[in-house]
This record gives sequence, C-alpha cells and structure tokens, in this order.
Amino acid sequence: MLEDRDKDLYRRARDRVTAQRSFFIHLIIYLLVNAMLFILNAATRDPDDGWWFYWPLIGWGIGILSHAFSVFGAFGLFNRDWEEKQVEKMVRKERERQDKP
Repeated sequence: MLEDRDKDLYRRARDRVTAQRSFFIHLIIYLLVNAMLFILNAATRDPDDGWWFYWPLIGWGIGILSHAFSVFGAFGLFNRDWEEKQVEKMVRKERERQDKP
C-alpha cells in the first residue's frame, strides 16, 4: 500500500503527464488544421489576392505558446516544480516561526 506521500507524488506526476499529453494533442491538431488551411488558401487563391492562412496560424499560435508555458513553464521559471519549492519553503518558515518560544 502506498504511503500518503507516495500517493501525492504519484498523483502529481500523473497530473503532469496528463497535462503534457493534452498539450501534444493540441499541438498536433494545430499543425494539421493549419496545414489544411494553407493548402486551402494556396488552392483557392487568386494571384491578385493576398494570403490569409497566417492569421489563424498566428492567433492560434499564441494560444499554443500559452498552453506550452502553462505545461512546461517559461524556460523552467514559474513551473510546478518552482511552485512546489516555494510552498515547501513557506511551510518550513512557518514551522520555524511556530517553533520559536
């Protein structure tokens, strides 16, 4: 039987893997849909008209970047590991404060 600490670690690891899987599914859909929009734009474009496929590419791309930062963190800053370290640090300080006479 898993201890409470092990259960918590397992749950957090599972949540992180689920978030990563969700991001990669989102990324695959983004790539497929935008490839189809490019093909559609190229196939139906009048030579005098401009390209339009890049507008959804840019807009949705901002969403993809936001999703990536929420899952993987901004280059390791402010990710879940950082949050956990900050929580542990605050708990340690609070314990030290309570232990003082």
